Amino acid sequence: MINIPKLQHQNENNFFLIAGPCVIEDDATPFAIAEYIVEICGKLRVPFIFKASYRKANRTNIHSFCGIGDKKGLEILQQIGEKWNIPVITDIHTEEEAETAAKYVDILQIPAFLCRQTALLLAAGKTGKHVNIKKGQFLSPESMQFSIEKIQSTGNNNILLTERGTTFGYQDLIVDFRGIPIMQLFQVPVILDCTHSLQQPNQSCGITGGRPQMIETIAKAGIAAGADGLFMEVHPAPAQAKSDGANMLRLDMLENILQKLVAIRKAVTPTPKK
Repeated sequence: MINIPKLQHQNENNFFLIAGPCVIEDDATPFAIAEYIVEICGKLRVPFIFKASYRKANRTNIHSFCGIGDKKGLEILQQIGEKWNIPVITDIHTEEEAETAAKYVDILQIPAFLCRQTALLLAAGKTGKHVNIKKGQFLSPESMQFSIEKIQSTGNNNILLTERGTTFGYQDLIVDFRGIPIMQLFQVPVILDCTHSLQQPNQSCGITGGRPQMIETIAKAGIAAGADGLFMEVHPAPAQAKSDGANMLRLDMLENILQKLVAIRKAVTPTPKK
């Protein structure tokens, strides 16, 4: 059970969804995506958290798009949260960003490559916000207890963990679904990132590849394995997205997939005893 302010339908024993574009790329697209997902999740009673990075700091190529400006990106996230009364989440990369972003969003996200950065974790914890830590592609599920302890040392127990695949050779990732119940032993909600888990990094062209046709498969397996939540990056036209288009879900495919996932969740969830 999670307890995030503004998270609708969170007491209905369903998984929750973190979804949105990779990055705030203009003034209009994030609002259109949020409106679309809010309607679907309301219909299916799926708790929804809107996600977008206000700045992309970890890009392979120096010429890759990074954002439209920090303040403008954060303001758009805040406006989306206020317009639909939903929680919003964004990545942070430095201690200074933790304090700044916390003024605009409900949840701070620690990128996988930074999940062991002590100063960053402490700064995020001290804001009092919920903190979603993405498990590094280079770490075991068991090792995430130490990242949790760093946040808890600040007096903040509002922690989530996200599985996003493990490095498998130089240019692929693999998901070990055993990691979901293992990390749940730490008494925190565990999320499966269904899009970044399908990345194919380190391409010679300098742009990360992906296998978006496998998103539904990964998501179904995650719910069957007991994940508390799912993370998906979505876009109306992934081929035109300014970041991570190669592994994003096309927005108009989301509803059909969520319908199937809700059915799986019901099938694997024990019926409460009367």
